[in-house]
Amino acid sequence: MSIWFTEKQTENFGITAKIKRTYVSEKTEFQQLDMVETEEFGNMLLLDGMVMTTEKDEFVYHEMVAHVPLHTHPNPEHVLVVGGGDGGVIREILKHPEVKTATLVEIDGKVIEYSKQYLPSIAGKLEDPRVDVQVDDGFMHIAKSENKYDVIMVDSTEPVGPAVNLFTKGFYEGISKALKEDGVFVAQTDNPWFHQDLIKNAFRDVSQTFPITRLYTANIPTYPSGLWTFTIGSKKHDPLEVAEDRFHELDTKYYTKDIHRAAFALPKFVQDLTKGE
Repeated sequence: MSIWFTEKQTENFGITAKIKRTYVSEKTEFQQLDMVETEEFGNMLLLDGMVMTTEKDEFVYHEMVAHVPLHTHPNPEHVLVVGGGDGGVIREILKHPEVKTATLVEIDGKVIEYSKQYLPSIAGKLEDPRVDVQVDDGFMHIAKSENKYDVIMVDSTEPVGPAVNLFTKGFYEGISKALKEDGVFVAQTDNPWFHQDLIKNAFRDVSQTFPITRLYTANIPTYPSGLWTFTIGSKKHDPLEVAEDRFHELDTKYYTKDIHRAAFALPKFVQDLTKGE
């Protein structure tokens, strides 16, 4: 008998994958964690029934979270990732030679543990000497940090469970304080087909906190609708005005300097979400 997993993206729509086996199904201190092997996308991490990452398409998300802000900032030496316990964003950050420290603050240590075991191609750089892994509350870490980071990346789940506070104006204001005077931050902000209000609210709140705020997109097949948005907030540096010599030749599968620019060209209905009330 075939076993299928369906992530319900609304009450009336879902995305389905055929499961070969289940490695882990555990209620951690913070959420339901499942690690499964799928026929189509390889090993897949699920949190509270939502697809977080898969071996087949993970590179899109992780490259687009990391390389857009890291090329936007002229000298990103100290970088923070909030969430991201699977290690994929850290792997991409370490491709930038300027980075001296990459701090990962993940609230659920089980995500790190099982990612190392079942997603080694994603989590394989968490032991790098430049990486400081902390099992802690990212919201509180931000609140205790001041003028510390060049770039901050928020690699969170949707705003449920432990990630609820990571989509608030107070959190973005805390990020601004935790960044240096020319700091850049980026957060994943869900999809424009099913969560338009989330994008509008996040863009508004970030715009009220950072002088430069922009939305960009990427295609990620295992995320709801396949079209995913990211919101970048910057104190000084515009991601659309990156000097040619800032772009490194990186070992990537999705991100290029042309994609960097093109990602900010939004479909009209997505563009409208950034126009304010």
